[in-house]
Amino acid sequence: MRVLLTGSAGFVGSHLTERLLEDGHSVIGVDNYLSGQQRNTELFLGHPAFRFVQADVSLGLPNISESLDWVLHFASPASPPHYQQHQVETLMVGAQGTQNALELARSHGAAFMLASTSEVYGDPHVHPQPESYWGHVNPNGLRSCYDEAKRYAEAITFAYHRTHGLDTRIIRIFNTYGPRMRPDDGRVVTNLVHQALKGQPLTIYGDGSQTRSFQYVSDLVEGVVRLMTAKAGDDLHGPVNLGNPDEYSILEFATVIRELLGEHLKVEFRALPQDDPMQRRPDISRAKSLLGWEPRVPLRTGLARMISDLQPAARFAAQGQNHSVSAGAD
Repeated sequence: MRVLLTGSAGFVGSHLTERLLEDGHSVIGVDNYLSGQQRNTELFLGHPAFRFVQADVSLGLPNISESLDWVLHFASPASPPHYQQHQVETLMVGAQGTQNALELARSHGAAFMLASTSEVYGDPHVHPQPESYWGHVNPNGLRSCYDEAKRYAEAITFAYHRTHGLDTRIIRIFNTYGPRMRPDDGRVVTNLVHQALKGQPLTIYGDGSQTRSFQYVSDLVEGVVRLMTAKAGDDLHGPVNLGNPDEYSILEFATVIRELLGEHLKVEFRALPQDDPMQRRPDISRAKSLLGWEPRVPLRTGLARMISDLQPAARFAAQGQNHSVSAGAD
């Protein structure tokens, strides 16, 4: 297949690019580097089935002469520090950027997938969260630029399906981690791992009782690929949660970090940010029944891989492996 992927230089986008190339597909990556990283693009520039277009999908996509089988819309700042720094851009990529990507898919007769988020559930009153839950979202709070952008993106994706018969899919991504995350990502995994590697106190917001469900990036990518290759049907057009239902309080997560990187590490508590969800756990019944999918990588295993990638010697070795992948090796 030939796939156009917006947000290809992002954390998730780079791993999805890698998997698609490994599976023998061609990838046209699109990114404007607002939150993506140029080094993620450089991993694949030597691959004969990859080409990159630097563009802001919110302003429009360049003419694509090749036929397309899929348009995957993964472009958006995804961490609170980034989308709060770029609030208007985040809203635009969810709104106009999504419409531009939908129009591209429509003009090519391609299928379309939207990367949505568990943030559409807000600070949920239903636990765990099934796709049928409408959410509890502050429409003008600090996180609203991201939450509402994704909720609108889902709405216009459904509108294109209902109005134009476009083959659309929507995934709702729960907290995902792994190699290639930006050091300044600002989410709990990167914050605590980088603090621990530097021997700094671990920062916990609130009392640490709030919960999250952490998914390793390869599990997410597997779910995306399965949804792409599933046989078309009405059930596939509805949103699908992709996340790990293993739930940890932030204090429990900090304990895991200390077990891996040093029991001596201190913990510092700070005020809880506005609208920070108190609980988050996916109901993955739909993913299991539709795709036969569930996460495979336990938290400690995934964290060990991420930590190994961040440590200097292991990082050098990992870069060598990534280079071989970008050259088309297995």
